[in-house]
Amino acid sequence: MSKSFIFSSESVGEGHPDKVSDTISDAILDACLAIDKTSRVACETFVKSNQVVVGGEISIPSIGSQPIGEVINIEKVIREAVRGIGYVNNDDVFHADKIFISNFLTSQSEDIAQGVDAKKADGKKTEEQGAGDQGIMFGYACDETPELMPAPIMFAHRLGRELTKIRKAGELAPWLRPDAKTQVAVEYIDGKPSRIVNVVISTQHAESATHAEIESFCIEQVIKKVLPADLLTDETEYLINPTGKFVIGGPQGDSGLTGRKIIVDTYGGWGRHGGGAFSGKDPSKVDRSAAYMGRWVAKNVVAAGLAPICEIQFAYAIGHPEPLSINIDTFDTGDDAKILAAVKEVFSFKPADIVAQLDLLHPIYSDSTNYGHFGKEDVDLPWERKDKVDALKKSFQ
Repeated sequence: MSKSFIFSSESVGEGHPDKVSDTISDAILDACLAIDKTSRVACETFVKSNQVVVGGEISIPSIGSQPIGEVINIEKVIREAVRGIGYVNNDDVFHADKIFISNFLTSQSEDIAQGVDAKKADGKKTEEQGAGDQGIMFGYACDETPELMPAPIMFAHRLGRELTKIRKAGELAPWLRPDAKTQVAVEYIDGKPSRIVNVVISTQHAESATHAEIESFCIEQVIKKVLPADLLTDETEYLINPTGKFVIGGPQGDSGLTGRKIIVDTYGGWGRHGGGAFSGKDPSKVDRSAAYMGRWVAKNVVAAGLAPICEIQFAYAIGHPEPLSINIDTFDTGDDAKILAAVKEVFSFKPADIVAQLDLLHPIYSDSTNYGHFGKEDVDLPWERKDKVDALKKSFQ
């Protein structure tokens, strides 16, 4: 008897309040790394109505005691990030030129810094760079899609990206606005995607657009354009703006906070996720860099043909340079012990080595913020490269 189940994943547009916050946090991170690649950044953003509040810790070694505000115009960075999202319509309460900004950024705690820095300190057991925090991280890959990602989350991202592409082009649907959510349910039979059961799109729109116009456009110009035709059936259900109206959106309609969309950012709930969010954190924070490392490892394992599915999990203690554990699970599709041995031979999981192997000390993070940190192939994100396939195959023999 064949086994059947349905799995759903969602994505959100860059105008969603939480993603507005992520976008601002990563824009500030990139601005710091552009000044000094050794910057330490932990930036959180809160948005509501016409307000933006940023807080957290930033240290830029090369500027010494000079105030950060004299080197980086934080307000300009924030307004440009909001402008890039598309909050520039005259009827936007949350508008790039009209938002009020409160800045509560301070320097990184010296207690945290001494644990992370590559130098000896009282109570620290090594001079090596340690992890920026304790925690567990996961990486995942599978052969369901060309991006080596689970199908439901990739399909949801495709819808969101197409909506944004059309909106920013400004021709086909001038009534589109930045806030949006997408969701796709996929039926699996014997572990393989069989059909798309339903598709949900909720997109903010101008008052002038009718529901019938929005529904027809989203089905014909978005869904049928980007989702696999062979998985769409006569029974596929389309739920477009199911409340009937979505004019009030973005931070006007709901508050937003950095780090609240971690399942959207990773594997849509299919692959597991550790406890930490990504956006606004420099790569000394293993919440981010080690999760990227996990994706890099898992993707190369699958790309090398060692298993069609791979999940890796590892853990760290703050200030400690070695991972406390590493585990590979291919869900009975590969030789876990042999793959783990090959992975340990090819990759180093020390925090400093992760940064070096993936070349993470550059302002690349705004490219990762929206529509998933994993599975992108139109931008050069180092953790998406399949550059260790040959080394893994050789080690695995």
